[in-house]
Amino acid sequence: MSDALRIALTLAAGVVTGILSGMFGIGGAVISNPSLRALGATPIEAVGSTLPSIIPSALSGGLRYHRAGLLRIHVFRWVAPVGAAASVAGALSSDQVPGDGHLLTIAVALLMAYTAARTARQRVAVPPEAEGDTEMVMLETGVVHEEPWRLVVIGLAAGFFSGLLGIGGGLLMVPLFSGWLKIPLKETIATSLSCVAIIAIPGMITHAVQGHIVWSLAIPLAIGTIPGARIGAGLTIRADDRRLRVLVAFALGTLGVIYAVEEFVALLNS
Repeated sequence: MSDALRIALTLAAGVVTGILSGMFGIGGAVISNPSLRALGATPIEAVGSTLPSIIPSALSGGLRYHRAGLLRIHVFRWVAPVGAAASVAGALSSDQVPGDGHLLTIAVALLMAYTAARTARQRVAVPPEAEGDTEMVMLETGVVHEEPWRLVVIGLAAGFFSGLLGIGGGLLMVPLFSGWLKIPLKETIATSLSCVAIIAIPGMITHAVQGHIVWSLAIPLAIGTIPGARIGAGLTIRADDRRLRVLVAFALGTLGVIYAVEEFVALLNS
């Protein structure tokens, strides 16, 4: 494969990654990780090289959501710094996981399946007057729980797995924000994506020091995510809550199954 083609494919993967990130409030590793593997990165290089693209993608999409008034500042102020600190521990642990990196990517797939299942189980009561209203921005899902101890727990878990798996932490924050804290789905996605932008920074630095980042792949991937994230955020802002929930669950569930099968086969053959 020529260098020009490799860069073009990496940019394209970045755009798709950004759209997925902006739509679902996650880091986008579900696309970028296997894409980098297909372009020649080793499992651990794919984990590390994904993180530099998460930051501009999350910033781009997060700013779009903030302008729409969907960011929960209180949640962001607690989860983001706690997650950023925990991501260093996760990144330092990545070399200690057995399986030559394949177990890391299988873990990503399991997190995707978990997110899909939790999202699909959530039900939102729609008032009769709102039936068919595609302009509705959000629906309340009940009493929102924003106690600091809950936010610290989420930050620790999301940050650790962000550093360990190179995923940004959104695959945990989305179901926990929505299912445990009872935050409406659009606010969940907006706040998760904004937290991802901060949480990914220490993990990226740690992986860079460990030599896990292939910058010839990471830079074009990051460039492509910026317009993609804005597109994805715009699509979510315009979507109605019920359809968005089904889309989130279906997309992550499908990708999770494909991802898990591919990596399990690779682990058996390694």
